[in-house]
Order: sequence, then structure tokens, then C-alpha cells
Amino acid sequence: MFVETIAWKQGKVKIVDQNALPGRLVFLAMRNTKDLCGAIRTMKIRGAPALGAAAAFAAYLGIKNSKAKDYKELEKELKRLIKLVGSSRPTARNLFWGLEKIEAALQRNRDCSVPGIKQALLKEALSLLEQDKFVSRKIGSFGQALINNGDRVLTVCNAGGLATIDYGTALGVMYAAKEKGKKIKVFVCETRPMLQGARLTTWELKRHGIDVTLICDNMAATLMRQGKIDKVVVGADRIAANGDTANKIGTYSVAVLSKYHKVPFYVAAPSSTFDLRISSGKEIPIEERPKEEVVSLFFEKPIAPEGIRVFNPAFDVTPQKLITAIITEKGILKPPFSKNIAKRIKD
Repeated sequence: MFVETIAWKQGKVKIVDQNALPGRLVFLAMRNTKDLCGAIRTMKIRGAPALGAAAAFAAYLGIKNSKAKDYKELEKELKRLIKLVGSSRPTARNLFWGLEKIEAALQRNRDCSVPGIKQALLKEALSLLEQDKFVSRKIGSFGQALINNGDRVLTVCNAGGLATIDYGTALGVMYAAKEKGKKIKVFVCETRPMLQGARLTTWELKRHGIDVTLICDNMAATLMRQGKIDKVVVGADRIAANGDTANKIGTYSVAVLSKYHKVPFYVAAPSSTFDLRISSGKEIPIEERPKEEVVSLFFEKPIAPEGIRVFNPAFDVTPQKLITAIITEKGILKPPFSKNIAKRIKD
């Protein structure tokens, strides 16, 4: 039932082409670093946890056939690759966490032969796949306790199996609630401009038999005013030490609406999404994407006049004071976030 977003098959990285959904479920084979970095940039693979594993495999693919004679030569190659992969997308903390895991594995195995080091790096990348499956289900297990039978839940973008390895963070909470026998209804913001909510989240929830309704992004306020939303659960791309959270553009707007309408606003994310080196959301780098995403419908049909100026940030930052709790694999973190994040999350 759960689709693996990324897997290692016959010496290649197999990913789901998320740009082909919901029309077709297509798998692509990534044979080298260039291919996988291209898939990351064009969002064929996306979602912070999935990008952590993708980045690790992208680095490994680059040294897989390396002619390096010793550790020093291999280290030089890997550092270049890490810089290259790190430039693919700047906001998701997990991408850099995945690269740090690969670099740490290199350091731990510096006394091994070059083939031995390569094998250790592949083992590390593979371990991230299994780790994510475990972590996502732990997040779901903790988070479902916040969901009551009959709840109507709103979510933004896609924080499901397609954004992780196979289960999800925000959607993992909903899957776990269903597994506990709870009946819920989910409202999904379409998530302009790339429509991850419309294309991906509704596709996932429908496959899993969860009652789902798609709405335009500007309809959330009306639903809340009518008393039709009980909880909001979203994912995250980077969380600062004080709890400020970067997530898909439009999340901040929903958080403001939730605060006004007294609707609990939950963030679901693994500990690998936390960046304890930055004190607040002001330090989170926000990716700006091509104007074509906004002025044309999936780069095919123009929906704005030619030559119009475009502002297209891919993410926004929700201040921690608007967040009710953060659901992690280590438990549910509540305010004061600075204190509780420092206590429960290790960098």
C-alpha cells in the first residue's frame, strides 16, 4: 500500500517522479550525481526527509566508480560532491543532514581501503532509508494521540509518504489515526504554485481510503470561520532552535488563521529537520524558484501576461508563538520551545 519514494535497486537509485503524479505513477532510475541533483532541483523528488536520503545517495553515486587510490584522494572528491549536492536546494535541513551523515561515515572509515570506504558510504545511505521508515511511524504514533475520532484536519502541501521514504510526517499522523480506528476528514490546500496538495496529498489520502476534500489555498479561512476545522497538521523543512518553522509557502498564512480561530496548529517533523545552530527563523535560507512556476500552469499554459514580474519564494517561516506543538519521533514538544527543543533534540 505504501509506495517507496526512493530505493536502491541494482546499483541505481530508483525514485518516484512526483511531477508525473497524479496522472501516472512513474519510477525513474538515477545513475549518477548529476541525474539525482537534477531530480532534486526540478522537484521530481521532494520533501525534506526524502531529500536527506536523496542527498546521501547523490554523494555516494559520485564516488561509486571513483579511481581514487587512497583516503585523501577520495575525501577530496567527496567534499566536492557534497558542495555540489548541497547547492541543489537550500532550505530543507534534512538535505544537509544527509550529507553530514555521509561525511561522518567517511571519517569513521578513514583507515579502511578505498573499496571498504565506498561500501561503508553505501551502507550509511541505505541506513537512512530504514531510519526514516522507523522515525515516520514513531511521529505518527505520537501524533495520532492528538487526533480525535471525527476530527476534521487541514493540511498544507505534501508531508506524506512521497515526502519521506514511504509513510510521512503530517500525513503519517493521519495514517496512524486511521490505523487506530479513528474516522477523520482531511481538507487539503492545493498549494500553489506547484500544487503539491492537489497532485500529491489527495492522491495519497485517496489511495489509503481517508476522506479527503481539496480546497483552494484562499478557502481555509472560510472553513475555519464556519467551524469546520478541528486541527491543522503540517510538515516542516527546517526548524530553528526557538521553534520557528520553515515550511511550504502558505503555511504561515494558515498558522495566523488558526491562531485567530483558536484551531490547534501542529507541526510534524523528525529531529533531523531541526537546525540548532540557528537561533530563529530569521536565519533560515528561503529558496526562490523560477517565475515559470507561477506564470504558466505546469510550464504549459500561460496564466499571466508575458514579461510580468514574479516573486516566488518556495517557503515561509511560521513564528513559534503560532505553533501549538511540534510532533517528533522523540515525543510531542510543547512551549516553551527553546527549552524543550534543547532538552529533547540533539544536533
